[in-house]
Amino acid sequence: MDWLWGTEWRKLLLPDTPLLEIFLRGSIMYLSLYFVLRIVLRREAGGMGIADLLVVVLIADAAQNAMANDYSSLSDGLLLVGTIVFWSHAVNWLGYRFPSMERWVRPQALPLVLDGRMLPHNMRRELITEGELLSQLRLQGVDDVADVKEAYMEGDGRISVVARERDTNWAPDRALV
Repeated sequence: MDWLWGTEWRKLLLPDTPLLEIFLRGSIMYLSLYFVLRIVLRREAGGMGIADLLVVVLIADAAQNAMANDYSSLSDGLLLVGTIVFWSHAVNWLGYRFPSMERWVRPQALPLVLDGRMLPHNMRRELITEGELLSQLRLQGVDDVADVKEAYMEGDGRISVVARERDTNWAPDRALV
């Protein structure tokens, strides 16, 4: 019956890693990963592809050892989770409270189409193909790029479209900028 009642309460509940070390490890890893992912992945959850998701999962697995230092107590794990939640909230709060920080927390919208013309430089920057963009336009009820006044990749990865009003005399220059 020792297997049933032989719980090592001290090992289970008391931290075996200094609490400050856990907080520092969690803080450094969270902030480092945040900035790496902020630079690499613009398409957040709204537009995350399978490759993006795989990168996030692999980074999480790789970072786990650096954050955890092979802890075994519940309090170590709870402090680490609390640290990650703290930084998640703190980063969002900083972006809300200080406008100069907002560009780091929430990327600005990037124009993809202006006045019926695709902007290939910006599309290349975000690795969006013409087919992907056209697909997103169709999902928003626009059949032709010429019918788009503006289309932006928003900070959350979604593409917003402002359709132009129909003018039967207007003919866009189809040359790509």
